[in-house]
Amino acid sequence: MNVRERFELALMGIQHQLTELSELSISALEMACQALRTRDLNLALSVIEEDMHINRLEEMINDQAILLITKQQPVSKDLRQLMVIIKAASDMERVADYAVDIAKETIRIGENSPHIDLKNIEEMCHKTIQMLRSSMNAFVARDMIKAKEVAELDDQVDELYGKTVRELLQQSVNESSHIKVVSHLMFIARFLERCADHSTNICEHLFYLVKGEHYELNS
Repeated sequence: MNVRERFELALMGIQHQLTELSELSISALEMACQALRTRDLNLALSVIEEDMHINRLEEMINDQAILLITKQQPVSKDLRQLMVIIKAASDMERVADYAVDIAKETIRIGENSPHIDLKNIEEMCHKTIQMLRSSMNAFVARDMIKAKEVAELDDQVDELYGKTVRELLQQSVNESSHIKVVSHLMFIARFLERCADHSTNICEHLFYLVKGEHYELNS
């Protein structure tokens, strides 16, 4: 096996780790949303407990990518690919962090707090998870058309976030006993909005990888 073949094999291994990290992070977000919807505090706790594994996996990706850069001194295109993988891994790890934040807010809400309509937040969960899956599929397939389509969905999530905040605030005015739950739900809505932003970041990383230039896809 020559030097180039060893490099490509190592790069493929890092790419597979990124795919695993992405699947775990998206799964964590799905579990956090389910825990919120069902008030399942044990499920929320499991999201928190699994985060350490996701953190370690991101560290492994970073370490192996940096080691490959140091030892192989890759050409510009390969170097760009490694740097983009590091950035994408960071974005997906942040998604897992937000899943933990949602799980913690769910625990703070508790099982017996007043129930508030979660329709908007559930829609945000659905759209955000859809964006994350599609952005990673586009990233793996190097599909810039799909990536641009995914990034454009971020405006929908932003609009839904604004609508959610307005309706939650109105709810707190109408029912003063709901203020505590409303405050936790507003944080959760914000965390979901930030996850959608990280999905857009991944799409922008793909454009940089392919084009060698930075693009803002949802400006």
